[in-house]
Parts: sequence; C-alpha cells; structure tokens
Amino acid sequence: MTTLTVSGRVAQVLSSYVSDVFGVMGNGNVYFLDAAEKQGLRFTPVRHEGAAIAAADAHYRSSGRLAAGTTTYGPGYTNALTALAEAVQAQIPVVLVTGDAPTSGARPQDVDQTAIATGLGAATFTVTRDAAGAITQQAVEYALTKRTAVVLAIPYDLASLEAGNEELPAAHAPKVTDDIDGGLGQAARLLAGAKRPLILAGRGAHLAGAGPELRELADRIGALTAGTALALNLLKGEGYLGVAGGFGTDTAAGPMGEADVVLVVGASLSPFTMRFGHLLGPDSTVIQIDAGLQPTNPRVDLFVSADAKTAAGRLLSLLDGEAAAEGWRAEASRRLAEGPAHHPGSDETSDGRLDPRSLASALDAVLPERRTVVQDGGHFIGWAPMYWNIPRPQDMVMVGTAFQSIGLGLASAVGAARAVEDGRTLVLASGDGGFLMGLSDLESLIGAARSAIVVIYNDAAYGAEIHQYGSQGLTEKPMLIPEVDFSGVARALGAESAVIRSLGDLSALQEWINAGAQGTFVADCRITSSVRAPWLTEWMQASQAAKAAVAG
Repeated sequence: MTTLTVSGRVAQVLSSYVSDVFGVMGNGNVYFLDAAEKQGLRFTPVRHEGAAIAAADAHYRSSGRLAAGTTTYGPGYTNALTALAEAVQAQIPVVLVTGDAPTSGARPQDVDQTAIATGLGAATFTVTRDAAGAITQQAVEYALTKRTAVVLAIPYDLASLEAGNEELPAAHAPKVTDDIDGGLGQAARLLAGAKRPLILAGRGAHLAGAGPELRELADRIGALTAGTALALNLLKGEGYLGVAGGFGTDTAAGPMGEADVVLVVGASLSPFTMRFGHLLGPDSTVIQIDAGLQPTNPRVDLFVSADAKTAAGRLLSLLDGEAAAEGWRAEASRRLAEGPAHHPGSDETSDGRLDPRSLASALDAVLPERRTVVQDGGHFIGWAPMYWNIPRPQDMVMVGTAFQSIGLGLASAVGAARAVEDGRTLVLASGDGGFLMGLSDLESLIGAARSAIVVIYNDAAYGAEIHQYGSQGLTEKPMLIPEVDFSGVARALGAESAVIRSLGDLSALQEWINAGAQGTFVADCRITSSVRAPWLTEWMQASQAAKAAVAG
C-alpha cells in the first residue's frame, strides 16, 4: 500500500471530483501541488493568487465541472479574497486549497484565515493528520450541495507528514425537495388559468438541466419566455422575448409587464433583472421555484422550494388540459417584430472614438460563431448580451456582477479556456481599468488558451464612474486612465494584436480568424466615453428616485 502524506491524501480525494487546479505556488501549498501532479491533476499556473479562485470559478460556470484554486498561506491567501467573495456571492461551487498556520499555534506572520473566510461567508475545513481525506470530502460535498466556495486549509506543519489510515464515508447524494400537493398543485392551477403567462428562467434552471421541461411547459400553456443574463437562450424558441432586465429591449419589456401569471424558475429576481421594480405589472401573480428555502423578492406571491427540473416535470404532468392563453404569443411576436431593437450606434462621436454599440454589432459579425464569452465587470457589461449571439447559457460567463468588482476577467478567462473542449473560441470582454488590474494574467491566458480573443473596451477611463459621478459635476481627474497601448503589451507577451480605431481595423482580427484562430488575439478598441449604457441609466434613475424618497 502506497504511503500518502497529508497533502497527498487531500490531492487523492480531490482527484475524484476535479481534474483542474489553478494557482500560484508557495511554501504553504508546494507539497499539495507536488501531490496533485502525482495524482494526475492538471495544474494551470496563474500569476496572481486572486486568479486562482477566479479561474476555478469560471471553469465551473462554463462547464459545470468543479475545479480547485490553490494559494500559499498569509499574503497568498489574502490576495485571493475578492475572487473568493465573488464566488460566494454568485453561489459558485469552488474549493480553495491553501496553507495555514501550524497546529502548534500562529506565527508572527500568520493571520486568522478562518475568521476572514467567515466574514466573506465561506466555510473553512481544516484537515487533520488522521482525517485529511474525510475532511476534504466533507469540504467538497459542502461546496457542491450548498453551491458555494469553501476553504480547505492544510496546516503548515502537517503538509508533508504521513497521513493516517482512514476509511472514507460514501458520498451523500443531495436531497431534492418538492411540494407537489401544495405549492406545485397551486402553481399548476394558476398557470392553467393564465391568459398572459410568462416563464422567466435563471441560472438555477440551467444548472438543474430544466431547459427542455420548461420549453415544453411554455408550449403547452402558450407562455412567453425570457431569461436572465445568466440564462441567455435557455428557453429560446417560439415566444422567446430575450433577456429580462436592463440588457433587454423596451419592446420586449412591454409584454413582460403585461403578464398576468409569471413563473420564475431558478432566478433570484435581482434589481437588475426586475428593472428596479418596473419589469412586472403591479397585478401580476408571481410564482417562484427555487432550490433555496425562501423567496428572494417581495414580489413573489407563491414560493415552492424544489429542484427546478423535477418541479417542471411535475407541472407538465399536472397540466394535461387546455390552457386559457390564446393568441398571447402571436400578439407578442408581432409587437416584437414591429418595435425597435437595441440602438445600432453612431458612425460619428463627439470625440472621434468608436461608438461601443456599433463596435459590438460589428464584432458579432466577425467573432467565430462557436464562442464562449467571459465578461469582466464594468460599464461595458451590457454590450455582449445585447449585441452578440451567445449560443448557450454556459457560453455567457459574467464575473464580478455578484460582488460588484472589476479586474477578475483575465483570470476568469484562464479557467474558461481550460474548460472549453469542443473547438469553441474563448472571447473575453473587458474594460481598460479592469484589464489593468488583472494584467499579469494576460500571460496566463496566452499560455492556457488554444483559441482566445480579448476585446478591450478602452475609453481611457473608469466609464461607470464618469457617467455616475462626472455627470454630477465631480472632478473627473481620478476617473481617467492614461491611454495604454494594450496591443503593444500583448505582442510583448506573445499574443497577436491590433489597435481598433475604426470598424475597418477589425480586418486584422478577421484575418487572424481566417488563418485558424490559433493562440490569443488582443483587440485594443478605442471607444468613446460619451455613450451611456441603458442599464446604467436605469440604475442611476432608480438611485436618484430612492434618494428623493428618503429626502421627502
């Protein structure tokens, strides 16, 4: 029988759940990385510890497969905190394997890592010599069952010691709850009697694999369908209205606001999805089905705690008769065809730079059809879901939105690039501010990606702040960024690149794609800061209304 160290036992158990590990090596995790290599885990190095968790997070979002990030203790651990907080807030299962203070007590350089994780909402599982495997298994099962990030800590003095013999317990399958006799039965009756039904799906519906059942349900009752930004095209078909919220069109929002019964599946109904209270009509009845234990929005009239796929299947069995909706889809389709779509953008701007809307439309025509899109946070986040074809929900990886952060895009692209295995091209959309924050991991992406395109919306500013606060008369000096030649930086690191000052300059990207799209191409797109995204206008108006209400 092969003798394993504590780190070896951790890697052995992890190998039953994950195939990929992302991280930065240090003396707190060097023994774990050695053991991971021996277990056949694929290690992708990143250049900043924050990228370790962001990459593992995006790997899960784009593939549904768990991944691990790893850092050393102390500063390596604290560098990873923003990405860890984003994973917790976004409910993404991910495991951070980190070193920790020795069991003999904290050293002068140690911090209370467990307390820090608790403050972020992440549970810490500290392995022992006798139960390293069982504790690792417990941590992973917790992450998967609770859909959250966990910290798996290896005390420094145990990392290289021989692990004790242990018999691991069998993994427990997550329990599925449903309330067919009460909530689902009532939901079926409401849907059967609806004259203008709407089904709104979120990422939870996608992760549960509920798309086919929900589409069949919509066809059976004649419902219109929509999705959150994280469930793009999950319910695409007859009656599909697109994205609900600030990334959708006003034309599509009209029928959503007229729905009399709204079935919400696996969506939290965030303020952005709800258009800050204006998405649904005041008289609509809202049914929410979610894996959680309670409704996530005061607008919910009926809440059912259930697995999305199971619940949709049960609703289908309960809705055998004819539904009341007739002509609802045809009317909505006519209005959608006749009404205005997204603004196409302008050929000229006040400062001579590109209009991001016309740029986004032109990019959609150039980018490979088989694409997985990763987005950093920032003012530009609406352009991809508004103007680009996103084939599947897992092909839209939006990071930073849960924790309202920027700078995680490059790191997330590394994880998504490792997850993409079917010939798709990874496309990263980033702002110049966020790109500069994560710049060190451009090298990581170039090393990891088979085919990647980086689109930088470069307005030489923190665009969201320009629109929110510069428009109020606050000094713009701290909001401005000296214009960086990202194309030059990219070439220095081994990528192909071009500065895009006109739509005609996209020919360089087109030629690279025509040549096989191998490696990484960075498009440094010089856009104007004079165009404000509709979602931000909506947010600003809601904020102003809230302030006025308090003042009044």
